[in-house]
Amino acid sequence: MNILPFSLLLALVLPLATVAQTPSLSWTMQGSGTTAGLRGINSVDGQVAWASGTEGTILRTTDGGEHWSRCATPDAASDGATLDFRGIQAFDANTAIAMSSGPGDKSRLYKTTDACKTWALLRKNTDKDGFWDAISAADINTLILLGDPVDGYFFLSNSDDGGNTWTRDSDKSLTSNPAEGGFAASNSSILVNWVDGPLIFATGSPAGARLFRACDTCSSTRTWTAESMPAFPESQSAGIFSLAFKDWKAIIAAGGDYTKPNEATGTAAWSADGGLHWTASRTPPHGYRSTVQYSADLKAWVTAGTNGSDISRDDGKTWQPIDNGNWNALSLPFLVGPKGRIARLSVASAAH
Repeated sequence: MNILPFSLLLALVLPLATVAQTPSLSWTMQGSGTTAGLRGINSVDGQVAWASGTEGTILRTTDGGEHWSRCATPDAASDGATLDFRGIQAFDANTAIAMSSGPGDKSRLYKTTDACKTWALLRKNTDKDGFWDAISAADINTLILLGDPVDGYFFLSNSDDGGNTWTRDSDKSLTSNPAEGGFAASNSSILVNWVDGPLIFATGSPAGARLFRACDTCSSTRTWTAESMPAFPESQSAGIFSLAFKDWKAIIAAGGDYTKPNEATGTAAWSADGGLHWTASRTPPHGYRSTVQYSADLKAWVTAGTNGSDISRDDGKTWQPIDNGNWNALSLPFLVGPKGRIARLSVASAAH
């Protein structure tokens, strides 16, 4: 009998062990009961989650997505069915804030505290040229809204009392370039560190993508700086669509050109120093991406867009495909897309 040297045997066994420890990922489709285009999704704890989209659609589950129920439509008696709910911030099974996006007063905020049986209007956009892109919340009282430029300045507005009163950021550094705007693709174009203060939001334009950065705790007055992001394409339909962080050092920006869904170049970049310096992904996602999120359970990043989803296990340097589905927004373990598509992430250990 020939006996392999221990060093060679070890070399053969270790790769197998590594593969066996890498989980296999897939998306398990769920029944949403709607054909609306879904762009809003917020998982509270993996069991309670809320989703939102076109035609005034808001959905809710309390059993991990086994059953999704349709909520009452905000302002159903008037124009609620015409609203496009691009963002949802949920706090528990009963309480959520939904943001509709659209020109002028089609951008609105509604709040429910009774498991979406009824909705109260918190705010209606009064700028006829305004368009809200994203909402972020530290809690039910502390909110921030991002919107496209009005009169040449990006719209940022804060509330510390649950949306009853608002203060608009007036820093002149929020000046926009021609045809520049944010993207309301997945309610993730703004990133807020509610603990330590930094705020970041991303844009796109024919002059290229930019990243705006500020810090509440760095001075008595919030000041903004803007930097170009050449890793992303230059077009009114292109730029950075989504931002996510792991620990406020590791940050990922995802995007591309939504009119070129299969173009991989310029779809992701990573930062290891809190967004001060950026590097384009060496192996990017396999197409335009509208959403990205870090999973502490997987110790990996997941990103998705209209031609599928990808995973990165090295903080955004390289990405590998998960599927080729049509998706809009992530809030792990859930993923939503057009025509009522909702899926839940399934994880299985790879076979030995």
